[in-house]
Amino acid sequence: MTDPRRDHGLGVACVLGASVLWGTTGTASALAPAVTPLAIGAASMGFGGLLLAATAGRQIVRQRGSLVRSWPLVALGGVAVLVYALAFYTSMRLAGVAVGTAVSIAGAPIAAALLERMVDGRRLSARWVGGALLGIAGAAVLCLARGAVPGGAESGAAAPEQTVAGVALGAVAAASYALYSFTSHRIMRAGVTSRAAVGATFGVAAVGLLVVLALTGGAFLTSWTHIGVGAYLALVPMFLGYVLFGWGLSRVSASTATTVSLAEPVVAAVLAVLVVGERLPPAGWAGMALIVACLAVLTVPMPSWMRPRGRAPRDAATTGTADAAVAVVAPEG
Repeated sequence: MTDPRRDHGLGVACVLGASVLWGTTGTASALAPAVTPLAIGAASMGFGGLLLAATAGRQIVRQRGSLVRSWPLVALGGVAVLVYALAFYTSMRLAGVAVGTAVSIAGAPIAAALLERMVDGRRLSARWVGGALLGIAGAAVLCLARGAVPGGAESGAAAPEQTVAGVALGAVAAASYALYSFTSHRIMRAGVTSRAAVGATFGVAAVGLLVVLALTGGAFLTSWTHIGVGAYLALVPMFLGYVLFGWGLSRVSASTATTVSLAEPVVAAVLAVLVVGERLPPAGWAGMALIVACLAVLTVPMPSWMRPRGRAPRDAATTGTADAAVAVVAPEG
């Protein structure tokens, strides 16, 4: 007989481990500056996607009928993953690891809620509005702080227009990840297991990403360091991170998993400062705190004593964030 407390602790440890691995993606990609961010994203999620599809091969074959019937959603989800990979890594290259990661992560639940509002007509609560405003304010503060760092490129500062472009691409990454979450959830509602849905979607994305890699990835072959960076991103944060998160979700609730995942932007920011040499003034850290607060408001369940009388416990601020967390099997890659 298993100990529930030990099982829960192991689940939290798996989710935390996955979040730490995801937080290393920006720092790792910065170690290969000669490789374009398009090639970095294509290699990371292209080969990582192939591994996810291969390990889910039996489930995909077993449920091929349901997947074929859901092919428009699988294809749309694959395109969303492709766009996410290219936009996310380009965002970090333009705006910096800390800013690009924070905006992409914080924007995903906001975009997911807006998508559900437009498609399903789900209500946006006052709590969601408050969380969204925190995230937008945090992104704005990060932009201003990033552009105000003295010392130019040597200190890790970016030109204001470059930072704005990076933040905009972070928003694109967030929106595309939300679309992937939405399509995956719909596929699972059609009776497909999460492993088969994720494997099929990432397998479709991998085909397009490997084409992008063939067109842009020549610089990978110029250095063993570059090859090592690509291999690390595909095998560790992408593949192993997703596996760890899946194990964690089998032992803890989705709300617990999404809460523990708040460690990712913090890890990314700390590594960006300590390893990459980026500089964030106090205002930048304040913006990061606003984004973490946004994520907490959008994902941490409201205590029962704070809920209006008669409201069901699952009435989340994001109208389905916990379900989306289960559907996507990870918030970042």
